[in-house]
Amino acid sequence: MDWNRWLCSLFIVLGGMILGLAVVASLQAQTTTPAPQADPDNAEQVALGQQVYVSFCAGCHGVNLEGQPNWRQRLTMGNFPAPPHDETGHTWHHADQWLFEVVKYGGKYHAPPRYRSAMPAYQEMLSDAEIWAVLAFIKSRWPAAIRTQQAQQNAGNR
Repeated sequence: MDWNRWLCSLFIVLGGMILGLAVVASLQAQTTTPAPQADPDNAEQVALGQQVYVSFCAGCHGVNLEGQPNWRQRLTMGNFPAPPHDETGHTWHHADQWLFEVVKYGGKYHAPPRYRSAMPAYQEMLSDAEIWAVLAFIKSRWPAAIRTQQAQQNAGNR
């Protein structure tokens, strides 16, 4: 057995394996998409969000995000009217992921057991990108101080 030839072959095989792993890792890094987010500073996302909000959300939550009257008082069915999404409501008290899940899966998703929420699930009607866009639109309407406080909710949620 020629040890020099054998070692040379071993190094070629190992080198090929290392190169192959590097290529796979590089491809994975290129195809990994960033985590979805609601970016109130992204004009394109906000514009899409406004269109979707007007079509799907404004009927209950108001054209100006003002919510329904007396939104803190229970209705006869035990649920509450649609809350405002402006700075007077509680939307900004929640992290983006929580808000996304409520829109996608409906108001019952994070509600206590037996709570009757009128908030429908939009998973069959809106794409994830459209839901994130709606949240970006809503956040774009908040004053800077409220956006800062809500960003702390997101930071604590990571």
